[in-house]
Amino acid sequence: VVPMAEFVRKVPEGDTRERDVCTRCGFVDYSNPRIVVGTVVVHDGKVLMCRRAIEPSRGLWTLPAGYLENGETPEEGAIREAREEAEARIALDGILGIYTVRHLSQVQILFRGRFEGAARFAAGEETLETALFRWGEIQWQAIAFTSGGWALEVWRQAGPADLVSAAMFAEAD
Repeated sequence: VVPMAEFVRKVPEGDTRERDVCTRCGFVDYSNPRIVVGTVVVHDGKVLMCRRAIEPSRGLWTLPAGYLENGETPEEGAIREAREEAEARIALDGILGIYTVRHLSQVQILFRGRFEGAARFAAGEETLETALFRWGEIQWQAIAFTSGGWALEVWRQAGPADLVSAAMFAEAD
C-alpha cells in the first residue's frame, strides 16, 4: 500500500511563493490559472451565442467557450468548444482579446471567427439553444459571464479590422 501524500503550505527552496509541498517526497503542487478559450463567431454582422444548459449561469447566454484541454493549442480548443456547444464548424480570424479573471484564477483567450462553409449550428449537449444576434438584439441582461460582454464590445469596436493572427505565436515543444 502506497501512503497518501500529506501536503503543507510553505515556500519551497528556490521559490518566492507559498505552495502546497508534500511532506513525504517534497513534490511541489503548483496551482496555476486555468485557461479558457472561446470565439465570437460572426456571420453577416451577427454573432453566434449559446444559452447555457449547465451551471454556472444555466439559462443565460454566452459565447461558445470553455476550458482548454491538456495537449490542445488555444486555437484547437476554441474550435472544439464551438463544435461541442454550438455544433458549428468554424475558422479563426485572430485574437480579439486576452482577459485576466483574477478572482477565478483564469486567463481567457477570445478569438474572432467565422463559419466554415454554410452557417450551420445547433444546440450541443451543454446548450439549451443557439442563435445569431445583431448588436441591438443581444440580451445584455442575460449574458452569463462578464468576459463575454468584454469580447463582444471589442468585436464591435474592431469591426472587420485585421487582428493579431494566432499563427504569429510559435508553439514550443
